[in-house]
Amino acid sequence: MKFSVPLHIIDLHEDGFHPLLDITVFGRLFKVVLDTGASKTAFDKTLLLKANEIALLNASDKLSTGLGTNTMESFTATIYDMHIGDLKIPGFDVAVLDLSAINIAYEQMGHPEVLGVIGGDILMQYKAVIDYGKQVVKFKT
Repeated sequence: MKFSVPLHIIDLHEDGFHPLLDITVFGRLFKVVLDTGASKTAFDKTLLLKANEIALLNASDKLSTGLGTNTMESFTATIYDMHIGDLKIPGFDVAVLDLSAINIAYEQMGHPEVLGVIGGDILMQYKAVIDYGKQVVKFKT
């Protein structure tokens, strides 16, 4: 099946643009950054626990790099209730990090809070095609 999901392109002023997607996790709607440079999908620890305070976080022995910092403590979680548009993504493992610095920067620019980033793991698995002209991303199962 094919799924088409709208992109919301936000202007980072003199620092480029970020494509955002709407995503539903634990029945709650969030915005996420579509990040082709991120190898793994990552969610903010605080927002994830607000969405589901009993979400099971597993400590990771890996330190995450990127996302505006050198290293940070990371966790993993398996998300059993995740949808991108009509695309259901069952039982998907994500990194869980402190992404508050990103949300602070977004807030200062007048942009919405984001749960995290959709990375190359989901983009590859679901054969994503990004169409900036039409402002959509297409997924295939």
